[in-house]
Amino acid sequence: MKNKIFIIGLPRTGTTSICHSFLQLGYKTAHTAYTQAAIESAEVIADTPVFSEFPLLDKHYPNSIFINLQRDLSKWIPSIRQLLARMHTNLMREDGGFNSHLKRCYLEVFGHYTLADIESDEYLIACYKRHQQQVQNYFSDKKQQLLTLDVSDEHSPDALKAFLQTEQPIVFKQLNMAGKVTAWNDIKHPDKIASTRNGKIDKSLGYNHKIL
Repeated sequence: MKNKIFIIGLPRTGTTSICHSFLQLGYKTAHTAYTQAAIESAEVIADTPVFSEFPLLDKHYPNSIFINLQRDLSKWIPSIRQLLARMHTNLMREDGGFNSHLKRCYLEVFGHYTLADIESDEYLIACYKRHQQQVQNYFSDKKQQLLTLDVSDEHSPDALKAFLQTEQPIVFKQLNMAGKVTAWNDIKHPDKIASTRNGKIDKSLGYNHKIL
C-alpha cells in the first residue's frame, strides 16, 4: 500500500495553498475526499475528513506522513468566523445540508456551535488549541511522521522540501484571500482528484467504517 501525505491543518490555515503546491510537484492531490476512490487515488489529501480523523488514517495507511498547518490567530480567527457563520445552517440542519463526512468532522472540532459562540474569540481559540494539542499528543512518539508549518513563513518552503526529501522548488501561492473559499474549484490540473463521484459521496469510507 502506497504511503500517503495527509494535510491535517484546520480550515483557513492554508490548506488550499499547500494543495496547489503539491499539484505543482506532481502529486495526485485531493482537497477533501468523500469517496473511497478519492482516498485511494490521491497521494495527498487535505481538509475534511483528514483534519479530524488523522489517527484513523494513520492506522489504516501506516508509514504515511502528516503536515499540520498553523496560522497566526489574529488572521485565522476572523477568517474561520466568517466561514463558520456561512456554514452554520447547513452544518446544523438534520434534513440535508452538507454531506455526512463534512458534518462529522466540523462538529467534532467546532462543536454544535451557535452564531453567538463564534463571535467569541475565546471559543474559536479553544477549538484551535484543542486541535493543535491533539496533533501534538498523537505524534509525540512518532515525530518523524509530522511536519508543522505556517505557509506564510518564509522558511516553510525549505522545511517542506527537507521533509519530502526533494530538490524541486516549492512556492506557496496565496489563495482564497478576502474570505473566498472557492479557489480549489477553479484550479485545473491533471493531478487534481475529485472529492466526490459526480457529486455523490460514499456513505462509508474504508478507514472509518466502524464509526459510521
